Amino acid sequence: MSPEKQFTERQKQAMVDAVRQAERDTSGEIRVHIENHCPKPVLDRATDVFAHLKMHKTALRNGVLVYIALRDRKLAIIGDAGINAKVPPDFWENIKNRMVEQFKQGHVAEGVCEAVLAAGKALKDYFPRQADDRNELPDDISFN
Repeated sequence: MSPEKQFTERQKQAMVDAVRQAERDTSGEIRVHIENHCPKPVLDRATDVFAHLKMHKTALRNGVLVYIALRDRKLAIIGDAGINAKVPPDFWENIKNRMVEQFKQGHVAEGVCEAVLAAGKALKDYFPRQADDRNELPDDISFN
């Protein structure tokens, strides 16, 4: 079953809504990518997806990717250079650990929403929304 079909329309919309809410007060950009299998080490794959989605092209280098391989039970959260220079070293790991707890309970969409909102909070602190801010990347969920 394709990863997109593993979520209800309501769950997919909730994830998109979380991205929009998280980006409301920040110039940062958040994307979620979900696939079934991770063909290489998870951080390598997440880095490839990050590049494929052109997340490194944001003006302030403040993109964040939430990557999930459902069947392989792997996930990663990676930030671009701008955000990584500002958040504490264990920041992404802490968000990832909270996601894992939700996933263990079978709450994948909820875990994604929680992670996105936590990333948005950090982005708001370090990259507040500017008067001339524009949405640089799509808010939709990327499936493969």
